[in-house]
This record gives sequence, structure tokens and C-alpha cells, in this order.
Amino acid sequence: MDDHQVLEQISSLVAEEHQLREQRQTGGLDSEEEQARLRQLEEALDQCWDLLRQRRARREFGQDQSDARVRPTEEVENYLQ
Repeated sequence: MDDHQVLEQISSLVAEEHQLREQRQTGGLDSEEEQARLRQLEEALDQCWDLLRQRRARREFGQDQSDARVRPTEEVENYLQ
């Protein structure tokens, strides 16, 4: 997956997140269902952003950016900030 594809995936996930929030406001989605899907979207977004950062860092330091990999959710979600 190249940077452009990762950014397209991010845009798609963000659009779905906005759609879910809108559906909830209009009463078209139960809050438990929305919360579960939003959690999945947030995790997927974190993984995408992590992959993009890995690719950019590898490129910056002269490494092969195609070696960047999607890391497990547990790893990405537990980074220290």
C-alpha cells in the first residue's frame, strides 16, 4: 500500500465515522452499535496513521518504505505519548 492508498483509506474511514455520528443524531443508529463501530474505526484510523508515519520515517532515513507494515491494534493503541 502506498501513501496515496493509505490516505484514501483514512478519508474513507473518516467519512464513515461522520456518517455514523449523523445517523445517531437522527435516531437511525442505536448507541451501543455506534460505539462498537466507532471503536473499530478509531483503531483502524490509528493503524493507518501509524503505517503512514512508518513509511514517511523510512523514506526520510533512506530505508525502503515498502518494508513498513500494519502493526497489530494492541501495539498501536498502547503507544506511550
